[in-house]
Amino acid sequence: MSSFWSPIVHKLTPYVPGEQPKHPDLIKLNTNENPYGPSPRALEALKNEAADSLRLYPDPNADCVKETVAEYYGQTPERVFVGNGSDEVLAHAFQGLLKHSQPLLFPDITYSFYPVYCGLYGVEYEMVPLTEALEINPGDYIRPNGGIIFPNPNAPTGRLLPLSAIEKILKQNTESVVVVDEAYVDFGGETAISLLDGFSNLLVIQTLSKSRSLAGLRVGFAVGDSALIEGLERVKNSFNSYPMSRFALAGAMAAIKDRRYFEETCRKIVSTREVLAADLERFGFGVIPSAANFVFVRHPERDAGRLALELREMGIIVRHFKQPRIEQYLRITVGTDEQCGALVRALEKILKKSDVPSPTSAVE
Repeated sequence: MSSFWSPIVHKLTPYVPGEQPKHPDLIKLNTNENPYGPSPRALEALKNEAADSLRLYPDPNADCVKETVAEYYGQTPERVFVGNGSDEVLAHAFQGLLKHSQPLLFPDITYSFYPVYCGLYGVEYEMVPLTEALEINPGDYIRPNGGIIFPNPNAPTGRLLPLSAIEKILKQNTESVVVVDEAYVDFGGETAISLLDGFSNLLVIQTLSKSRSLAGLRVGFAVGDSALIEGLERVKNSFNSYPMSRFALAGAMAAIKDRRYFEETCRKIVSTREVLAADLERFGFGVIPSAANFVFVRHPERDAGRLALELREMGIIVRHFKQPRIEQYLRITVGTDEQCGALVRALEKILKKSDVPSPTSAVE
């Protein structure tokens, strides 16, 4: 540790992203990237942006993307905020909307960046345990708080909370902001944006990294009441007035407008997910119902960490979380039919072995 660090740096526990392997031959099913490329219209827009105009700053307000998102969801641009990936949008929300005298609430098993942001911005928080079935119980969020945040579908479980349950949380927490992180909603959920007219305390955050195959471009957005959006804009303009590159703006606008390609890609992923889940259940895995582009699974007789290592030895990477309650689960990204087929064949070989120790603990 360096003596030049500010005091807060010594206390931080940074987020650890999923591995980005250097070996090109590995089947990468660990970071929930879309197995299909971006919209051809988005790629064409990126090519067109590679011009002399790159000497100029991009639009600091990202108006073209705000207008495109607003039109897509039947909102107004004043209700839309755009950032450099949904992680940046989340960071601004933590700093600008979720830091209050009462603790922030979020699930104990969820996106692991949430406690990292709390540490960075000095946000007091309480983790609310999921049920034994790893579900969010809306009734558990009826308590004093300075804000509530959760992904829907939740990550890493993939479980979806219906809009009626989200509405219940909103009705019971009218004096604090409720943030719904919808990184995976396009793979089987219904966006909470439809609830905005009834709740000025609702902020919905989405990303173009997953369903629109633009993880490498870094574009995220939030939709909410104009007062919440103004709060995010104040933080953003006190941090970086030009966070979005000209490439990001052009590619995002084109990708959102290409609805046909987006819907086709999502359908393929959902179809593959259902086949993969059935195959894993046939092998004895417990598969949590997923509305995301991944499945969360455990085998009652096999150690998850050992399975992850053996799969890696066979050229396939999946995500193993070592935190309590889910240390015997694997999160497996839904790839192409070919990639998931290779995974199934690898697991079949592994499970035929009889010398693998049973898991040491698991959630039943």
